[in-house]
Amino acid sequence: MDLRTIKTFKTIVKYGSFQRAAEELKYAQSTVTTQIKNLESALGVTLLERGKNLQLTEAGKLLNEKGDLLLKGFENLQSAMEDLVNGESGIIRIGVMEPTASFRFPQILPPFKKKFPKIQLSIQIHSVKILSEMVKKDEVDIAICTAPEQALGTIFEPLFTEEVALLTPSSHYLSGKETICLQDLENEQLLATSSFCPFRKNLEKRLIEAGINPNYGLEVSNMLALKHFVQSDFGIAVVPVIAITPLLEGTVIKPITDFDKGLTVGIMRNEERSYQGKAMEYLLELLHQGLKKPVKSLS
Repeated sequence: MDLRTIKTFKTIVKYGSFQRAAEELKYAQSTVTTQIKNLESALGVTLLERGKNLQLTEAGKLLNEKGDLLLKGFENLQSAMEDLVNGESGIIRIGVMEPTASFRFPQILPPFKKKFPKIQLSIQIHSVKILSEMVKKDEVDIAICTAPEQALGTIFEPLFTEEVALLTPSSHYLSGKETICLQDLENEQLLATSSFCPFRKNLEKRLIEAGINPNYGLEVSNMLALKHFVQSDFGIAVVPVIAITPLLEGTVIKPITDFDKGLTVGIMRNEERSYQGKAMEYLLELLHQGLKKPVKSLS
């Protein structure tokens, strides 16, 4: 059933005449007659009783009542399709790792939502390991994270470096030490994130290179929760500076002089995907502007 014939039918009912409907729609009268015959044939009913005055049958009354809904629904569908083609509607799926997900990403989004209110954003917060798989499987469009261990199937574009520092309880002797180095962490009870966390792996690598065996007293999978365990005197932790600012009462932050190389965070994409559309282009522009901004450093 051609929705144009519904419009023709509604126009006939409005003007009470095939001829007037043809003039309004700029059709030949024979075209209007053919459309109505085809519509009645498709529906298997008679819609109009022809005569001196056109009369709606019961089927015609029902179609006249429901026709506006059909036409409005089709107009909405056309509008939605146009928005989708123009990149002004649809869904963008974004994967983000902590602490970027909590401390940087939310501040970037308001201009995007203002410019593209019809775009739905789906934000998935996971580890870089999971995000890497999601990008490869096209389960997210882009991911904001550290570089994956295996780049096969993905493209990584670095944007900024996440600075890390030592967080201690104010009662800990290291909190009063003027200069902290990696050697000071030997034999200390370290609070650690999960084993696949890139920040933990980066610290372990540097400790081992310094000849230090990490001594983990407690493992907490959520990086943002670590500062609360430090505050409760469960141990000390090496964490991203942005995740512990402002400091909780009873904690002290200290730079580590020989551990000044933080992790690089950037945008990971699927190497086989095309990233076009006004919305995606604008989002990527905002990410470049917002994530490359310098943050307050300890040094």
